Amino acid sequence: MADILHRPRLSRRGFLRGVLGGAAVSIALPWLETLAGKQALAQGSFPTRFGLFFWGNGMRPDAWVPTGEGSGDAWQLSELLQPLAPVKDRISVVSGTALKVPNSIPHHAGTAGVLTGMPLWVKSHEDQTMNGPTIDQAIAAEIGGETRFRSLEVALYPNRHIISFNGPDNANPPETSPAALFERLFGPEFRAPGEESAVDPKLALRRSVLDAVAGDIDRFQRGLSVADRARLDQHLTGVRELERRIQRLEADPPQLDACSRPVAPDSEFEYVDGRPPLPEKSRVMTDLAVMALACDQSRVFSYQVNSPVQNLLLAGSDQGFHNLTHDEPEPQPQVRRIVTEIMAQYAYMVQRLSEVEEGDGSLLDHMALLATSDISYGRIHSLDEFPIVIAGSANGRLKTGVHYRSPFAENTSKVMLTLQRACGLNAGSWGAEGGYVEDGLGAIEA
Repeated sequence: MADILHRPRLSRRGFLRGVLGGAAVSIALPWLETLAGKQALAQGSFPTRFGLFFWGNGMRPDAWVPTGEGSGDAWQLSELLQPLAPVKDRISVVSGTALKVPNSIPHHAGTAGVLTGMPLWVKSHEDQTMNGPTIDQAIAAEIGGETRFRSLEVALYPNRHIISFNGPDNANPPETSPAALFERLFGPEFRAPGEESAVDPKLALRRSVLDAVAGDIDRFQRGLSVADRARLDQHLTGVRELERRIQRLEADPPQLDACSRPVAPDSEFEYVDGRPPLPEKSRVMTDLAVMALACDQSRVFSYQVNSPVQNLLLAGSDQGFHNLTHDEPEPQPQVRRIVTEIMAQYAYMVQRLSEVEEGDGSLLDHMALLATSDISYGRIHSLDEFPIVIAGSANGRLKTGVHYRSPFAENTSKVMLTLQRACGLNAGSWGAEGGYVEDGLGAIEA
């Protein structure tokens, strides 16, 4: 009876309390009396990572879709995918799917549809936003918490059409400067294995606050239901992950064989005759992003080559990319060349990831790298025959070396749901309205 009388009274919303330096500290508890989520899929010995490689203005379906289906030599790369020949066995191509969202505003509706599975939220013709988080942020919310950067956003050129969103009107602006990206990732706060650096004394205080409130856990667990105990444990796991992030800044960096401080970029890659040096800048930004993953600075990134509608003017082109998709006469040789060049940069990223050794495999083996766009056939803003390429097996959860062609225009959202599950998310569904799915794409699941 005494135990019952003195048991702390729990509300549906409570706090963990402790004392630090004579002062009371507290951390809010989650809502209790809810069903506990299922445990995440088992992970390999190396963490699973996710990358989004995005370009605007689509492609040419007649030159994009591979010939043949299946695995190995049963299929052959198309004209636009030829740069991927050296890594063909490390990728999978999905063709024949379609976005099932309204094409309310060309380019932007497709961006929202593929990255959120939801229709674009159109406030006015000049004011649109995503209806929910983009796939990179949905994944980052689950696997990004233990690293310095929950996610990285990189773009090759400044633009106002951002592709990474936490939710409506909550965009993640990308870094477009190689020097600034280097400073953020590998500046004074970065420590390569074996390096020494001064420790910020405030970090120890922050960790002590977490330790202080953790001492109140047992008192709150008494009298909770099994489901509430599981929910509380899930919440505290997040607190412990935050503590580990703080400790990571204080302790030696992870002993990852490929982790090292890269050489700082020596150029901002100035435009030449009004044309940006796409291959040169792309490779430097890719090298920085890959090393960030190799050093476990982040486990999720988005990489934007160009934005929807952007008139990227490249060497050898007489018009900007977007204009060419509409105005260049058939068979649009300049459009084909630009898309092929973009795929060459994706191939470079895949190759670099495959060169980072981790255990018996590579960094690429421990991640999923999605390449996609905002539309398929640029001339008519088509949302069917959607371009999808995936590299990496996500710790053995995805097939590689496969071309799967949907026989009946399956929902592209099925691919996105499969990718989330491959990254360890216990995702029961993805998207809304026409983009809503509960089943992934089994053809690419290992």
